[in-house]
Amino acid sequence: MATEQIEYLDSFEEKLQVELLKLCTSHKVLGGTLLASEDIDERWQEYAPEYMADAVGELNDYPAVAIAWAAYVGMAVAEWWDKSWEKNALTPYDTLHGSRGFDDMDEHILADILGIAPDSDEANRIADTLRSCATLAITLIRREEIEGGSTKAFYIFARTARVMFRTGAALRLHALGYKFEKATMVN
Repeated sequence: MATEQIEYLDSFEEKLQVELLKLCTSHKVLGGTLLASEDIDERWQEYAPEYMADAVGELNDYPAVAIAWAAYVGMAVAEWWDKSWEKNALTPYDTLHGSRGFDDMDEHILADILGIAPDSDEANRIADTLRSCATLAITLIRREEIEGGSTKAFYIFARTARVMFRTGAALRLHALGYKFEKATMVN
């Protein structure tokens, strides 16, 4: 891939992450910073090919689902990271599937991995936030006027899914009480 194409994708990804951070902060589910861990980000590298294979088939009919479900994956990985990373670090991707596979991944992750009742206020708040994030992502993608089905469209979708994964992980870390604190170095 040419350098200018990589720069374009990097710029889009950064812009999308900033906008989603603003949105999540306004929804009061993040505190203005994107919480992250290298361990969690590395899991995306492992899960991305399988996630993309699942999600690409949903793009035409359910674009918000194809985008939002990546955030649920991020939430699950953040939960595993917090609870017992040594036990869960190598958990296979298909563990994230619900009884209907990719279709009910969101419900399975909420109920069975995060322990959040599907009809609870918390589940509804998460769903509303991720729906808003997916809608914003779709809007930003459409503004790029990319031809559907093109290689460029695939790469934009892949970058969007990664941003959503990171956003979901940050949401879960925030919900678990993680935060950045300024450290004072003593000599």
